[in-house]
Amino acid sequence: MRHLLSTTDLDRDAAVALLDTAEAMAQTQSRTIKKLPALRGLTIVNLFFEDSTRTRISFEAAAKRLSADVINFSAKGSSVSKGESLKDTAQTLRAIGADAVVVRHPSSGAPHRLAHAGWIDTPVVNAGDGMHQHPTQALLDAFTLRRHLADGRGDLAGRHVVVVGDVLHSRVARSNVDLLATLGARVTLVAPPTLLPIGVESWRCAVTYDLDAALTDDVDAVMMLRVQRERMTSGFFPSEREYARRYGLDGTRLGRLSDHALVLHPGPMNRGLEISAEAADSPRSTVVEQVANGVSVRMAVLYTLLAGDLAGEGDA
Repeated sequence: MRHLLSTTDLDRDAAVALLDTAEAMAQTQSRTIKKLPALRGLTIVNLFFEDSTRTRISFEAAAKRLSADVINFSAKGSSVSKGESLKDTAQTLRAIGADAVVVRHPSSGAPHRLAHAGWIDTPVVNAGDGMHQHPTQALLDAFTLRRHLADGRGDLAGRHVVVVGDVLHSRVARSNVDLLATLGARVTLVAPPTLLPIGVESWRCAVTYDLDAALTDDVDAVMMLRVQRERMTSGFFPSEREYARRYGLDGTRLGRLSDHALVLHPGPMNRGLEISAEAADSPRSTVVEQVANGVSVRMAVLYTLLAGDLAGEGDA
């Protein structure tokens, strides 16, 4: 595996291999000394052109627990704010000896461009590009689901996951639909028509506008998506109150789920909008667990790219 740019490039074997490696990494994190020497002497650059808390800190923790050196690069306060191009930034990273680059960018396709334009010759990890992909978020979501729901084969065959909310602006939704389908899960998207992207009918999932109808007895997990108001330039729903009434996960809807069903959210949460405090803080909520699992998954990704060959040859 040379890069991790999209979940669409992961076949079942590659995805399961990454999740198995993440499980091994997670076992090491219960030790008193959590650091492993696997990437000692290597330098990983976190190249973030968008604000981030969970993802950037998670990648930094993952790299440091593998004993790598970490350089955090933020577009704010850098030469990017003076007009420096992605190419020039990449060549700067190459000159300082970066061994891998983790990039978050507001433009869809920027990590792919960075990986394949010939500007650098190091592995690239997509930490979120525009409304396109966020592969490590999907992997940590799948890792969380697998820990609770997986069968003996290590995948999610036959499990039913309902993804609810702002699908239009969500790279998390796109990445999860791809990966969960690859792992054998059945996915149902729920959103108002205005928050579904053009072409969603070609995705490997079912689509409905009715959340209450989607919450059937066979649902194993409900993933609530953040309403991304910062990406909205016009009215996508009548009001926040109306959205919460029709598409929010509240106590009543929570109570209708089967006893084993999980509640996921990629964060940050808009409490009272897409999810109520009761649902967010319920025993079936995995929100905090997802954050912890993110470190193990990102350790697995960095290890596989830089120290292993667990997923075969080619881009993934």
